[in-house]
Amino acid sequence: MDLIDLGASPYSDGVFEDFLRQVCERLELDHAAYAGINPVSQTIHGFVTYPEAWKKHYAEKGFDRIDPTLEFAARSIAPVDWQRLATHPNFERVFSDAEDFGIGRMGMTIPVRGPYGDIGMLSVSARVGPERWKLQSEKVAADLQSVAVHLHDTVMRSDDLSRVLRHPQLSKRELEILQWTAAGKTQHDIGEILSISHRTVEVHLKSSREKLYALTTAQAVARAIALRLIYPL
Repeated sequence: MDLIDLGASPYSDGVFEDFLRQVCERLELDHAAYAGINPVSQTIHGFVTYPEAWKKHYAEKGFDRIDPTLEFAARSIAPVDWQRLATHPNFERVFSDAEDFGIGRMGMTIPVRGPYGDIGMLSVSARVGPERWKLQSEKVAADLQSVAVHLHDTVMRSDDLSRVLRHPQLSKRELEILQWTAAGKTQHDIGEILSISHRTVEVHLKSSREKLYALTTAQAVARAIALRLIYPL
């Protein structure tokens, strides 16, 4: 999926918002939103494609304090599909209003964490039915994890001190396994290619995730590519 290269663009709110709009267009989504906290610079970042009227309404109602999509994603290590939250009392409270502004109930929020306590969340939504969303979300989930890491890391690197601090050290074997993973190989495939057991492959992947502060292997691959430790294939 070819997108704006955030690493080569001047840091500005407009660039990040354009990036989110491009993500929506490429993945057939209606809206996207990113929120991130950088404890190094003590800053909070937020970029959304939502209409101004909904942003104002959301803030005036204090939905940021009760929105279950944010609450659950902040505690999760995996993407949170909003359908799992449909029975939560605050879900109806937020999304019954959201529909009045053209915001759909189908969506997911992807948490991202970094090495210095920084946390980000990428949320996307679409106005489609449950069955269509199930198919669509399965199709775009991997891309969205890469997008979430790319966006979060770029936003965090917009602070000079954070940019200097981010230098994870991975072993040659860890990088080799991540590179094969980026090429679409399974753990079993990689074990055969490198003449090691698939359990050893998983040990190295676990270590890579920890060093890269990634919640999933997909996020570890995306972060390694963004840091130019490995290369996209």
